Amino acid sequence: MTATIERTIINECLPSQPVRLSLTPAGSVPGLLDGAWWPRSRDLSHELRALTDVLDARWGRITRVTVNPAHWPVIPRKVPVTGHTVHVGWFADEQDPNKLILLSYNSGRWDLLVVPPETGAAAAARLMSAAATPGALLTASSLMASEDTTRDARDALSGEEEWETDGGAASAAGNPVGLLNTARGM
Repeated sequence: MTATIERTIINECLPSQPVRLSLTPAGSVPGLLDGAWWPRSRDLSHELRALTDVLDARWGRITRVTVNPAHWPVIPRKVPVTGHTVHVGWFADEQDPNKLILLSYNSGRWDLLVVPPETGAAAAARLMSAAATPGALLTASSLMASEDTTRDARDALSGEEEWETDGGAASAAGNPVGLLNTARGM
């Protein structure tokens, strides 16, 4: 009898990729958000380790994080990170589903827009830039809704351009474009 053992790669053993993070400049006018974070997955334990490694050095030790469970399939109570443990809480109704709140005993609180991992690079860049604008008064959900509206408008315009290059309304009515122009005396 032969046994086959599949090798699995444990995420913790993989070299970490840079954290995709955009923050408002230090000392700038405060807004509703302090920046944006674009995680690579919905694995909160893994993603928080990388995020806190970057933010601990910048803001002081992150001790607590709160999320809305709408976009995180598993929310651990504690996440061991480099040198300490981060306590994780969640609020379904009280917290914006597109926001992550980070707390530090030494330095205070930061609110970050969480850009969904499946977001395209161009949309993520727009969202991260908007969230890191000093003094901005848009909530995380309003930024996401604005991006959805922009994407829908872009898709509609793209469909309209495709319609026109395929003959547009004139072709659909059975009239070649040239005949419409000559019939009007053009």
